[in-house]
Amino acid sequence: MSTTLALYWHLSSANKKERIEASVKLIGALERFQAEFQPKERADEDSAESKEKKLGQDLDALNAQDVSYAIRRLVRGLASPRESSRLGFAVALTELLARINTVTCIQIVTLVLDSSKTQGSMTGQEERDVLFARLFGLTSVIQSGLIVRDSPLASSPTVASNPDSFMEVINQLLALGEKRSWLRESAWWTIGLALDALGHTAVPWKEDAFKSIVDKVYGENKVWTPEKVAVTLKLQKYYPSANWRELLSPPFKHSEITHTGNYSVLARILKEVSVDEDEDADLKPKSGNWKPQVHSVWDLLLDDVLGQNEQRKTSFPEFFRILVDESLFSSTSSAERKYWGFQIFQKALPKVSAPDLPMLFTKNFMRSWINHLSNSDRYLHKAAKQVANDIHALVKKDPTVGFALILQLTGVHGSHQFDKLTKTKTVETILTSMDNEGIQAYIKHLLEQVNAEHDASDVASVNARRTWIIEQLAALVRNGAIPKDDAWVQAILDWFTVHGLFIVRRKSEKSEFLALHSIPSPPFSDDLRKLCRERLLSCLAELTTHATVLKTDDKTVKVPAAASDGRFWISRVLQSIERLEKDGKHLSVLAERDEDVVGVYRRARELCVRLRRDQVVGDQLQDVAGGTELLVSAALLAAYCADADDDDDDDEGEGEEDEMEVLQNCLDGGSRLFPAETKKSNKKGRKPAAADSTAAAENAKKNENEETDEPEPIDVLVDVVIGFLEKGTAYMRAVANQVFALLCADVKESTVDLVLAQLARKDPAELLEDGDEDEEMEGAASDDEDEDEDEDEGEDASDSESSDAEEDEEEEAEAEDPELRRKIEEALRVNGIEPATGDTDDESEEELMDDDQMMAIDEQLAAVFKARAEEKKMGKGALDAQREATHYKNRVLDLVEIFFKKQPTNPHIFRFILPLVELITDTSSDEKQLADKATGILRSRIVKSKETPTEFDRESAIAILEELHVRARKAPSSDVLFTLGGCSLFVSRALVHAGDEESVRKVYSASLVDFVTRKASRLSTGFIQEFGRRYPRVAWGMRQEYIDVIPKAVNAYRQSQVFHLLQVLLSQVFSVIDLNAEAMSFMPVLRDAILNAITKAAENEKSTLTVPHVKDILKLALSAVRQTRRITANLEEVQRIWKPASWQQLLEKLEASSHFKQAKGLHDLCKQVMRTIDQAMKGAAAKNENKKSEDKKRKAEDADGSGEEAEAETTSKKSKRKKVKKNKA
Repeated sequence: MSTTLALYWHLSSANKKERIEASVKLIGALERFQAEFQPKERADEDSAESKEKKLGQDLDALNAQDVSYAIRRLVRGLASPRESSRLGFAVALTELLARINTVTCIQIVTLVLDSSKTQGSMTGQEERDVLFARLFGLTSVIQSGLIVRDSPLASSPTVASNPDSFMEVINQLLALGEKRSWLRESAWWTIGLALDALGHTAVPWKEDAFKSIVDKVYGENKVWTPEKVAVTLKLQKYYPSANWRELLSPPFKHSEITHTGNYSVLARILKEVSVDEDEDADLKPKSGNWKPQVHSVWDLLLDDVLGQNEQRKTSFPEFFRILVDESLFSSTSSAERKYWGFQIFQKALPKVSAPDLPMLFTKNFMRSWINHLSNSDRYLHKAAKQVANDIHALVKKDPTVGFALILQLTGVHGSHQFDKLTKTKTVETILTSMDNEGIQAYIKHLLEQVNAEHDASDVASVNARRTWIIEQLAALVRNGAIPKDDAWVQAILDWFTVHGLFIVRRKSEKSEFLALHSIPSPPFSDDLRKLCRERLLSCLAELTTHATVLKTDDKTVKVPAAASDGRFWISRVLQSIERLEKDGKHLSVLAERDEDVVGVYRRARELCVRLRRDQVVGDQLQDVAGGTELLVSAALLAAYCADADDDDDDDEGEGEEDEMEVLQNCLDGGSRLFPAETKKSNKKGRKPAAADSTAAAENAKKNENEETDEPEPIDVLVDVVIGFLEKGTAYMRAVANQVFALLCADVKESTVDLVLAQLARKDPAELLEDGDEDEEMEGAASDDEDEDEDEDEGEDASDSESSDAEEDEEEEAEAEDPELRRKIEEALRVNGIEPATGDTDDESEEELMDDDQMMAIDEQLAAVFKARAEEKKMGKGALDAQREATHYKNRVLDLVEIFFKKQPTNPHIFRFILPLVELITDTSSDEKQLADKATGILRSRIVKSKETPTEFDRESAIAILEELHVRARKAPSSDVLFTLGGCSLFVSRALVHAGDEESVRKVYSASLVDFVTRKASRLSTGFIQEFGRRYPRVAWGMRQEYIDVIPKAVNAYRQSQVFHLLQVLLSQVFSVIDLNAEAMSFMPVLRDAILNAITKAAENEKSTLTVPHVKDILKLALSAVRQTRRITANLEEVQRIWKPASWQQLLEKLEASSHFKQAKGLHDLCKQVMRTIDQAMKGAAAKNENKKSEDKKRKAEDADGSGEEAEAETTSKKSKRKKVKKNKA
């Protein structure tokens, strides 16, 4: 036993892996011991010894000592409350009983019963441990197979089990279930294990055992419980010959317990309400507490009902409807029973086949699920969420069921707005997991609902259903997580096109357009047609933002806004429109057009065809041609939709005129940028558009005799793009951004001016006047009478408004403005002043402020009052206009960011820097979002850029750099200063690479002087320090400026910061080898500057240079001395440069100074500088002494010349003779 005792401890480990490893080792060792054991002679059966003692002797006689000890130890360990000992000991006992054939069933059952006896003195916890030990022990007997083992024992004719031992186990389990209600389900579940073991064996007493169990279960127990139902399911499977009709009646009407006629009784039983046979199936409340876990009988019922057996009279839809939906999910059911219902649904979901899956989503279930899923305050919200997660997991595992699930969620018992109603993304998530076939089936189902049966008088419900269908189709396209396929995407776009721009007159079932397969009845209303056009444009906006990967022969390219064939989605829609226009038999155009409009549309299509041909030249996609085609196509489609909108609104066609003007501009710019080819050019081939666009425009000007002041073609196209941004729709914005990304390679200086003009700040009054002018233009076509009435109304309105405004001003003057008060308090807190309140006013706590603090507060308060005055002056209309202008500028900034991203080396980048800086520094608090966006663009695309323009105008770049530094000296905050510093480094890098280092140096030198000499300068040390780190060679040329500005410092802090900048600069310069000579020549100048600064501070009692400042300066000196020693090997040169005597004098002055005599750290640091110089001096002296001694030795050797030479010759001859003799020998 010495080898197995240690393993018992690990059987109680909380780690499952450790428990299993201990069990494996223990069982393996016990098997070896038993194999080596020789059985002893058993005791006489007729002896008068006690039964317990006799069983113990038999156990020891047939088993090895370790095995018999293990059986007793494992049985006793089942009652241990320590950690997971019950699990570990039960597993080991089960495996041991399954491997040995030297014990009988009654022996082990007797041991279990004896070790699990309850006593009156036990506590509640001790009694529970004992009862669980009995349950686990009997379960081990069953699962090991010992309960039905009919083989005799080793070395004995005794059979391991018999009917008596089997029924003893059953009786003990039944008694255990009756003893405690919370053990009943587990005890009866274990009885089910015994029935499974008996059913799968062939023991001769099998039939008798089943009969005894039937008599025990149905003869003595008249109350039906879920446990009894579970046992009945197993007995009917293994013992079908019993008279089940008599056994089950009453309360069941049919012999098969899962018969459809028995569902109502089963429902009452499974609701945990007992049914007594003697009381004619009257319900009696069941004793015991409610358990959150659903009963195990449901697993057996689901497996039985869902079993593939056509002869059985079961129906899963009826089963789920009666037992779950109408029982657990009824309107009167408690939350506890609904919780069971959700668990049963989760159990049935993976077991039900796809055709039967809709049967789970019954009426009451859907109502309860939606109610609890829609509100997080519901009791069962987490359970409802778990159901939704299980549905998501099921669709991911089997995408083919996604369509069936969506039909149920959006069907009769669900809601079309399921996701919106439940505040989840259940339907959306299912769609993202579906395959292509499922998506197409869902689309087909939606289109079938367009003309579904309806009440002819209920037009509103039909329109509501069609609106939902339109939204669902659009959601499929706009959801980026759904994998797109050209076939169904094009089908949806064509459906929107047909119902948005055409009227279906006759159906054509063979047509490729799904919308022509049936005639809408009733016809689509004008609102629905308008919604179709809007969703068509929104879908195209989404598709335009995505790029498609196209594979050519040798490479892979990404084409934006295109389908898998490389054509733009908008172009494909236009092609569908062209085909539909030709089908006059089945369709009619929604809006009739005159010949001029048709001619413009035809020219636009011809231009698109030519541009599409120009896109591929030498297997290279031409961005400019593609961008022009996309712009013209987008404008053409917008014109089609504008025609339809004007026809619906029955107005004067103003929207159509606007879109036609835009289309005309696109044709003008595109035709001049890509002129039509001549025959000669067709033979030779066309040059790439991006390479000769300027030349083509010039040739077009010459051929057409156009004026020289005509705008550039690219400017015309970009102006159209900007016009798209003004409209602000998703379609226009997506097209504008994508087109500009393709056109930006051909942007010219005039184009940059055009974009920057949109970012210029305008007076809100001007914006309001522009809006008024637009309104006047719109009202110019009205009748004279209307004009007179409007004037009268306008005068009355103006009078009333003026009087109301005066009254409002008086009220505002009298009333307190909480927003204004908040801003004033915030301004005070920024400067460290707590605003006074009635509770905290205390004159004794008041702190006096200096002039600088007062000026700072005065500036901030002035800004607050000025902003307040502007708000009152502007009024609501001007504020709205300014807010709209801010949103528009945000969209223009998107173009700027696209240009920076696509053209990082374009020289026009410099033109954008200052206007963006103006947005950051000059915008008001209401335009903070605009300033933040401009800051983000500069930091991400300029400050962090690794590329710079190579060919640019140096003078303009220098002017930009100077302006950046001027603004940096007045930067309102550190964030703005950081952005300006990054932009300055970007421009400086370009100038340095271009060879203009001197200009950069001058600008930074001026900023250095401003930082050091002007107290109000907003520059920081990091602004200049970063320049020295990035470009040490350029900054090294400013070394004298650093020295010259030290005495001019406005305060001690700025002076110490100059020395800090010198230290950073020197650390960078010493790493550059070719600057070492210049660095050595600069060291005496640096030494004098350091000594003068510290000496003046020590001698002047009014000096503001503090101990930390002097300490930093001495650290610079120490670092410079060390760097000097690294550069030169001439130690005398180090001594000459740093003059140790001057440092001794400085030390004496520091020790005598009233400011620094107590600063021992300064004295030690100064001594360390001296020691570093003295080490160089000692090294030089030692080197001189060594040199002198070597000279003396050399002179002595020269004086002894002849004698030593003769002696050397004699010794060499003797050595040669000795060597010759040795060689001969």
